[in-house]
Amino acid sequence: MNIKEIAVIGGGIIGRTTSFYLARRGHKVTLIDPILNQEKNTDGFRSGSNASLGVLMGNIFSRSSGRSWQIRKRCIELWPKLINELSTKNNILKLENPLIRLASTKEEEIKLQALSKEKAHAGLKYFDDKFEIDSKNLFPKNEYGGIISSFDGRIVPKILMKSLMLKLESLNIDKVDKSVLSLTRLSQSNQNKWKIHLEENYNLITDYVIICSALNSQNLIKPLGHERGMEPILGQAIEVDIGNNINLDNWPSVLSIHGVNLIPSGINKMLVGATLEAGDKPSEEQLKKMQNLYGNAPQWLQSAQIIQKWYGLRARPQNQPSPLIEKLEPGLIINTGHYRNGILLAPACAEWVEKQIT
Repeated sequence: MNIKEIAVIGGGIIGRTTSFYLARRGHKVTLIDPILNQEKNTDGFRSGSNASLGVLMGNIFSRSSGRSWQIRKRCIELWPKLINELSTKNNILKLENPLIRLASTKEEEIKLQALSKEKAHAGLKYFDDKFEIDSKNLFPKNEYGGIISSFDGRIVPKILMKSLMLKLESLNIDKVDKSVLSLTRLSQSNQNKWKIHLEENYNLITDYVIICSALNSQNLIKPLGHERGMEPILGQAIEVDIGNNINLDNWPSVLSIHGVNLIPSGINKMLVGATLEAGDKPSEEQLKKMQNLYGNAPQWLQSAQIIQKWYGLRARPQNQPSPLIEKLEPGLIINTGHYRNGILLAPACAEWVEKQIT
């Protein structure tokens, strides 16, 4: 195999998964991100992957044709293999399931009912009586049915990030915790080489540059003559203490309503999060509406104490579908703009990049 020197810009889940697919092929990979060694979760702003709740909605995706579905379909096939490769005795990675989605309107109920019939083979089951899955009446208030997806659910992002880094270190990749300032094509005689200009007068020369840096991607490719517009979409999340009067033993790994995801998080704790609003400034009003599930929250959630809250930005492509996976020119590839589905889409997009090079 012709081994290439490859720089991957962006150390989130997309960048790490892409680096893993390339490094296990034998390529010499350098992963670049200024916060590679700063993964501690705190209140306030978090980088994209650290802000994620890790929800995977593959089978429950409403479409069954087209580019978006083909990417999701491939990811559904790849994730079990990737989990097996990344999981270790000391760092167990797994897909927690099932996922339940409650309808919030009659129209949504009809769509979910049709989807369950179309994809019954993929573990989707429709229910119109909430009692059969919620005998203690703990779920959000709703007048409609819902759908159970046995093979969708959640991967804990923190464990996934650590698992990927451990594998990358075992494959001897290089790590650079500096910001990329710009990219330069080298001379015509070296047309397949790229020079990466980093802070502190640090430079790298490489065969390929793979850009996986979400909203910052446009800043790197625009000076090279490429326009791929993306807009920030803000997601907010909270962790709440629900007290010791609620038993969540039979709660699904993820329950979703109104686009808000509720996820058990240890003893007497619950994560609540959603990708809510355009822009880059969190709204306290939107946060309150989210915790109230837009009027559907049960009393135990309305009165729950917030332990911590944070927000993160998603990159949504403008006037084109998500994600942006494209070979812009020889040696320059983008794998970005995954919007709300970064973890789900990571393996298929990484595989696509690998095929462009290998």
